[in-house]
Amino acid sequence: MPTYNQPLGGNDSPRFSGPNTMMRLPAQPTAEGLDACFVGIPMDHGTSNRPGTRLGPRQIREESRMIRPFNMATGAAPFECMQVADIGDVAVNTFDLKKTIGIITDKYREILEHGTIPLTLGGDHTLTWPILRAIKEKHGPVALIHVDAHADTSDEMFGEKEAHGTPFRRAWEEGCLQNNKVWQIGLRGSGYSPDDWNWARDQGWTVIPAEQCWYKSLAPLMADIREKIGDAPVYLSYDIDSLDPAFAPGTGTVEMGGLSTWQALEIVRGCAGLNLVGGDLVEVSPPFDITGNTALIASNLLFEMLCVLPKAQK
Repeated sequence: MPTYNQPLGGNDSPRFSGPNTMMRLPAQPTAEGLDACFVGIPMDHGTSNRPGTRLGPRQIREESRMIRPFNMATGAAPFECMQVADIGDVAVNTFDLKKTIGIITDKYREILEHGTIPLTLGGDHTLTWPILRAIKEKHGPVALIHVDAHADTSDEMFGEKEAHGTPFRRAWEEGCLQNNKVWQIGLRGSGYSPDDWNWARDQGWTVIPAEQCWYKSLAPLMADIREKIGDAPVYLSYDIDSLDPAFAPGTGTVEMGGLSTWQALEIVRGCAGLNLVGGDLVEVSPPFDITGNTALIASNLLFEMLCVLPKAQK
């Protein structure tokens, strides 16, 4: 029987001590030999409003120390059937966003060469584009489940093509997405024109504003998404600002009227059975997260992503 890495348990070492890795898992420098890995991208130089997401991965790891290895709700026990470790942070260029984008793509090419599924701790949302570039090289164009308050399909921000409001326009331009299998869930707030979300619809994407999610379970939506995606490779990108700021105030671009934490769980758990090839949790900004609850929610959603990976389902 293979021996799988285990999170450091609360009865082996107090929860407030031990390694600052995701779930206090073992750390290793590369993805070699791993079925899945947690990897941080500590960046916020693509941010347009409040900074601080460069500190997100560290704080998500810190708040993950209370997560136990068995998922009581779904029955998933990922550490009984998968080799998982925390491979640390991508060594971004703090002063050059364009160089950082190239660094991220190169790093994820390396991760994917090992056949490892990356789960990313962000970091601002710019990072999803360079990840999708590497994913495309490995898996071809992918289906996308994008949960966010914002569409992130702007062509430019302050005349720049690279920013946290442009990643999915760039990914579309590079052919990273299966346009008939893209969902954007939770969009809301004010805009610049009535057509702000219509660009995505014109590409064949499905846009589901937050108002369509109010007062209801999202389990039926996810069942429909699973049916339409089928066995296509799929990437899950979860922006923490999709949640209402009552749940997750620690982010740079909050919008009122967002999703609830139980809807977030329905979305992620609803990905069980899909051919997930990667996922990210982005836009946690610890300077605005006084209680730590935003990072705590983020860490739990990343654990839930681990629990719905294909090998965890077996």
